[in-house]
Amino acid sequence: MRPGDGISLSFASQQRIRQLEQKLRTKQERIIVLETENALLHLKLAKNQGIIGKISGEEANDSFDYYKQQKCHGSVRSVIIQLHEAIQKLKQEVKNLRLSALTFSRDVQHQSKTYLGQILAAVQRLQMHNEAMQTFQTRAFELEQSVHEVNERYQKEKQRRKVLHNSLIELRGNIRVHCRIRPLLPFDAPPGESDLKDRQRKIPENVVCEADDETVFVKCNRPGHALINKTFQYERVYSASDSQVTVFADVAPLLTSLLDGYNVCIMAYGQTGSGKTHTMLGPQSESNFTFSMEDEQDLGIIPRASEEVFRLLSEKPLGSRWVEVSVVEVYNNEVFDLLAKDSYGRMSGVKRDIITNKEGKSDIPLLTHEPVEDAVEFLELVNKGLQLRVKHPTLVHAHSSRSHLVITLTVTTKADSEDNLATPWAGDRLSPKMCRKHFLTSPCSVKDDKPSLPSRASSPTLFFNESTEKLKRMRTKLQLVDLAGSECAGMSGVTGSVLRETSFINRSLSALADVLGAISEQRSHVPYRNSKLTHLLQDSIGGDAKLLVVLCVSPSQKYITESLQTLGFGSRARQVQRGHAKKRNQPALSKSK
Repeated sequence: MRPGDGISLSFASQQRIRQLEQKLRTKQERIIVLETENALLHLKLAKNQGIIGKISGEEANDSFDYYKQQKCHGSVRSVIIQLHEAIQKLKQEVKNLRLSALTFSRDVQHQSKTYLGQILAAVQRLQMHNEAMQTFQTRAFELEQSVHEVNERYQKEKQRRKVLHNSLIELRGNIRVHCRIRPLLPFDAPPGESDLKDRQRKIPENVVCEADDETVFVKCNRPGHALINKTFQYERVYSASDSQVTVFADVAPLLTSLLDGYNVCIMAYGQTGSGKTHTMLGPQSESNFTFSMEDEQDLGIIPRASEEVFRLLSEKPLGSRWVEVSVVEVYNNEVFDLLAKDSYGRMSGVKRDIITNKEGKSDIPLLTHEPVEDAVEFLELVNKGLQLRVKHPTLVHAHSSRSHLVITLTVTTKADSEDNLATPWAGDRLSPKMCRKHFLTSPCSVKDDKPSLPSRASSPTLFFNESTEKLKRMRTKLQLVDLAGSECAGMSGVTGSVLRETSFINRSLSALADVLGAISEQRSHVPYRNSKLTHLLQDSIGGDAKLLVVLCVSPSQKYITESLQTLGFGSRARQVQRGHAKKRNQPALSKSK
């Protein structure tokens, strides 16, 4: 109820009382008038009776007048009776009105007191609410100030995190080698035990297993050789029970480096049937060999990496990023563009050439680069390319990939204002002479005893200021490589054209090992052009990218020779000293208008 409602109700009741009193006075005046008329009638009756007395002697001629007088007298009496009844009724109504007015007045007074108490209580609550609102407003202002301060600290820590993150990656080595041991599968049974009962009766023993997170233990029990146990050390080792999520958790930090300005390459290496494609793509459909998106827990590195890259890109302003994708395969030492379309607009896989451009980088002229807006578009294009990838069944693997698959995600971004800071500590300057030294041997120091920073080559921050009138663009590449598996022709049982494919696969993988060996020995000539595969991956292998090699091996005794070859390749790769990965710190500058 509003504060004015009680006053309005009291005023209305007083008005009602005045109306009833006015009506009562009117009725009383009417009664006086009727009583006056009654008196006049009594006088008239007396007069008539006198007249009747005077003319009582008259007989016949006055009988009619007498009758009329009697009739008039009866009428007057009847009227008087009616008037008396009306007066009595009016008196009763007046009495009732007085009682109603009294009751109504009492009710109004009681309600007025009640409403007045409620109004006072509401006013007190309103005052309390106003005081609480002022307190809340003061607290909200303090929280806004605190959020602003926290946001400023966050921006500073974000810049510092970029430096420390890339320093950590560099400390782990430019070529990182992880090893994944797949579970035992039905075709891992030793030769001669093709019968299902024999397989169930004698379960193959794991001769390759995980000793710890960084060590692979191998029981070398080869025919004609003494039993020798070997161990191999890598940055990370995954057991058969480790999930795809666990594998990708160690890959994800490299994707942050991609947006910080470094090229990144992730490749899977191993024999046929060791789980390379499962690690890179996930479970595949048997009908068209595309990977399935139904079970997200089983998705491989490629779909997870695309989702993570676009998640990171979503944190940047709209219009500040462009993403393109290309899909190629190296089949029989030839490069095929799997996204190229024929004259009918259908993807057909067109043969392309590899050249070395003026900058000394490998390039594929006329290669199809499809723009993509999100991970869904990227994965749709990858699936279309996978439908054209060459596959043939062998005795080792029913869906053996007969080509090397290279998926390249090219990201072009505008460097935001935060990335233009010289260091995470504004105002500090680094000595150019000190910054040219390697951060492992002589870290760069800053004044005022602040923490030291790595060199320019390993730091993600820029050590120069571009003109504010120009927009800086930075282009980086993420190469995701699913290598074809090395295999023994006698074990795989291939013949004819498939045997020729096997020869090309083994030669290209041998060329990859030769390139790594030449880099490790710091030879003046590195034979990148001995294979289209190494020529294509020259920029990634040669030190212009952060390279991760995921070794995939079988735990079975049946493939112990191939597993040792794969593990040996990984050990040699870890010994390669390519120098620090180079940041793309010379981006193209667009004109500003």
